[in-house]
Amino acid sequence: MRFARLPLSLSPLAAQRFRTRALALLGLLAPAAPALTLTLAAPAAHAAQPLLGSVQLTFTPDDRAAYLNGTPTQWLAPPRLLGGRTMLPLRETAALLGQTMPGNGSVVQLARLSIDTRANTAALAGVPQPAGTVALVGGVTYVSARTLADALNANLTTDDGRTFTLTALRDGGNPLIPQARFSTDKTVYAPGERVVYTEYPFDPDGADITARKWNGRQEVFFQPGTYTIGLTVTNSRGLQSAPFTRTIRVEGTPIDTPLTYALKYAQPGDAFPDPQILTYPSALATPVEGPSYPLLFSDSPEVPDQSGILYQDSVAGRARLLAYHLNGLGKPARLYVMARNLESRPVEVRTERLGETAPTRLESILGQVTLLEYFASGGGTTLTLAPGQAAAVYASPTLNPGSGVNVMQDLSTSGRVDLTFLILEDGLPPTAQVAQQLPYLKPDGRHVRGTFPQAVRTLRVNLGALPTRIVIGDGQVDPALTGTDALTGQGVRLAGNYGVLYDLEVNGAAGTAVALSPRGGLYRGAMNIQDGPITQTIKLPRTGNALKPDEPVLLWRAQSDRLNIDFVPSSGSNLPISLVFYRTRGLSGYGGITKTYQP
Repeated sequence: MRFARLPLSLSPLAAQRFRTRALALLGLLAPAAPALTLTLAAPAAHAAQPLLGSVQLTFTPDDRAAYLNGTPTQWLAPPRLLGGRTMLPLRETAALLGQTMPGNGSVVQLARLSIDTRANTAALAGVPQPAGTVALVGGVTYVSARTLADALNANLTTDDGRTFTLTALRDGGNPLIPQARFSTDKTVYAPGERVVYTEYPFDPDGADITARKWNGRQEVFFQPGTYTIGLTVTNSRGLQSAPFTRTIRVEGTPIDTPLTYALKYAQPGDAFPDPQILTYPSALATPVEGPSYPLLFSDSPEVPDQSGILYQDSVAGRARLLAYHLNGLGKPARLYVMARNLESRPVEVRTERLGETAPTRLESILGQVTLLEYFASGGGTTLTLAPGQAAAVYASPTLNPGSGVNVMQDLSTSGRVDLTFLILEDGLPPTAQVAQQLPYLKPDGRHVRGTFPQAVRTLRVNLGALPTRIVIGDGQVDPALTGTDALTGQGVRLAGNYGVLYDLEVNGAAGTAVALSPRGGLYRGAMNIQDGPITQTIKLPRTGNALKPDEPVLLWRAQSDRLNIDFVPSSGSNLPISLVFYRTRGLSGYGGITKTYQP
């Protein structure tokens, strides 16, 4: 059955939809040289739709004005009269008509027409076409309009011999490839208004959609203008869809600023802009008495070059251990923490919490992964040690040369035990006999080791005027912990308070949001939140690193009046940081609109 070649006119809505499809296809079909851009003088339009039938293009040689399904548009390279032939720009015409142009090198295919753009020749269904059918003008390949019509089984008509109308069916496409589809909840948005996307791609044979690639997608647009958003999907067979696009327009009175938008919609772990953050006053964080215990900190020498004892001290009751070392032995090695019973009776050593990152060469992830593991752990093993007996309460995986380990461990003992941090080349067993023969490794003069009492800092904050911030780890507003190197007897200062647990209780928190602002450079960490019945560990940031003070990372939106935050400065990251509190109550009505649906 053959369709009659009759001109068709489309409804204004269909015309609007096709124009955006033409814009997207033109970008797809343009060569590697400077890409063509089609300028469409019209209001915001829906994008490519799968229901278009015929496409009607009306044009006049040497005139940039044209009509696409009755809608005005502009040629970048206008049609021309060359040697008595009406000629059309090949790629631009194909894009306007919604036709794909597969090709290899200088040879491209448009339906039944094969064009060699280097030799300026063409063949229709294998039959060579006369000289002059293809021409190069100003770097643009032109093809005879009559030949294009024959190649597409299209209808070319003229009323006055000068203005032509080309009516063609849209390209049928490849029936095996998946189909990209999505919609937006509107076509016109205010600046700062959330865009709700609904995805519904499919595969003709039901294969899984395994990958999505977006172009131009944003949750919100703050600048007025016209924006085209595209989606391409790939199925489990590796076949990729054609791009599917929709165009939206942003205009009118803003609904939200970047800051108020983030306070309404950002997810915990997301960064957002706040250029005023360093101007906010500091909140008064009042220290209060609470349960505490010592920290045994082993970070010097940070890169030991031989087997030996890194640090050693004795504890009774609860203690926190934090070790951060890189293997500089030049051979595989392991880090151990040995516990030896100093009592004349059996002693139990219980691991209450343990977080570890090992082995890795990426220092920036050491602290974050350790904290996430630490907050997720819920108690571990209990070792019973006879008088004088020693056993490893921690053993790292094997560390290749240059690889590192970060471990944070909370222990509880029923008596006094000696705790020894060891690095041993692979093959040496962690026994008391081996430990007695090992040297005490000298500190490297740049990093810290020592025992620090009162390693839990309990703070209470009553929120008043907002925004406000709490500074942690600056050594001034938040003083550094002081302690003693048990191996040398010298006093030491723990800059940054790494390993210190901040037990922060914030009152008056309901209707606020809290964010982390990095003050000293790169930061990657985690915090534990208790908000009424909800307990949640937040990865900060969700991806990448927090780097700039004026780009804080959202931690939480408080629902209860009392918010509890457990924070431990992250090893491998930079201090200080600020916790910034914002008022969110009332923002739901800001601009008169809030959108909660986001599929």
